Amino acid sequence: MDDVPLLRRTVALLAAAVLVLAACAAPAATPQSGGKETGAKVTDSGFVCPEPSPRLPVTSTELNLFVWTEYIPQDIVDCFELVYGIKVNQDYYSSTDEMYAKLSQGALNYDITQPTDYATALMIRTGLPQKLDKERLPNLTNIDPAFAKVHGDPTGEYAVPYQAGTTSIVYNAETVDPAPAAWADLWNPDYAGRMVFIDDSRVVIGLTLISEGLDPNTTNPADLEAIKPKLHDLVKAVELFDSDSPKTALIAGDAEMGVMWNAEAMLASREVPSYTWVFPSEGQFNWADGYMILAEAPHVDAAYAWLNYSLQGDVFWIMLRDFPYTNPNSAALEYAKANQPELYAEYINSPMTNTPAENWAAGHWIEDVGDAMPAYDQLWTEVKGE
Repeated sequence: MDDVPLLRRTVALLAAAVLVLAACAAPAATPQSGGKETGAKVTDSGFVCPEPSPRLPVTSTELNLFVWTEYIPQDIVDCFELVYGIKVNQDYYSSTDEMYAKLSQGALNYDITQPTDYATALMIRTGLPQKLDKERLPNLTNIDPAFAKVHGDPTGEYAVPYQAGTTSIVYNAETVDPAPAAWADLWNPDYAGRMVFIDDSRVVIGLTLISEGLDPNTTNPADLEAIKPKLHDLVKAVELFDSDSPKTALIAGDAEMGVMWNAEAMLASREVPSYTWVFPSEGQFNWADGYMILAEAPHVDAAYAWLNYSLQGDVFWIMLRDFPYTNPNSAALEYAKANQPELYAEYINSPMTNTPAENWAAGHWIEDVGDAMPAYDQLWTEVKGE
């Protein structure tokens, strides 16, 4: 019996030693954002949240976003909630048409949305957003001057730049032969049933118009009627229309080529390196997306806090990791260059993400066609329904 206390003390000492050794051996958590401050907020993924710089005054306790699917990194959402104590509610859309239809029909509970450029112009024309108070957005200075005004908002009064990029052709260089080099090549019978397209009527109608030497923003009903048979043939050759995650079909092998946004192609190429980006000889589509605060936004103070926090370079660099489109935030690129050199090198050296100047200059923009839009909608509905 006298040996029992000694045994217990020995076991306790051994247990303590094991804990000390384990603590020494365990790798320290690497703060992905570079933050090392004591008491920093950390997301479930282990990302260390930068503090707001500057912190804006907010009394709202929630923020309602109406945004694209797969477009905002979860770490940014989680960090905003942690550093501001504001609950972020998100509803999603997968097409510009879906977004505009819901907002124009009176969805008034949203604070912020993410229109693409031609929808930006349409929304301004129809009074859906409110003008920005730029005094409440000091981090707007982080935006590269070349991207400071979102296409569709020529005065820069309504839209905060978010991402830019190109819509073009991607193909698997190991399985697709001949390689596509032009929009006109998409009608090659060898490609039928092997393509995934984003579900965007203006892009698909636009590339068909371009392939016929016509204006992708035509307002002439005769032009739209003339391409209807050709558009029908193309739509029937597409295996899948997917604006939520078109890369998924490429990675899974359900498609071997397609028309999509540049980051989707980049993410597919990370998994299957043989995916190759093509700038069509007739010129790709350029685009730029921005955040807008809606006219009836119920939480305007939280909206400005969200926008200004997102604009921080030590926050927005995450886009290169999760959604590598063309990044308009100079501070984010500088942060990545200094703190995430491999990610920065991938971004800066790839034509998928860092569009060469000559290609950008040769690109087309989809514009707001005003009263001609119902004709586009009717053509798309008829062709996809046949």
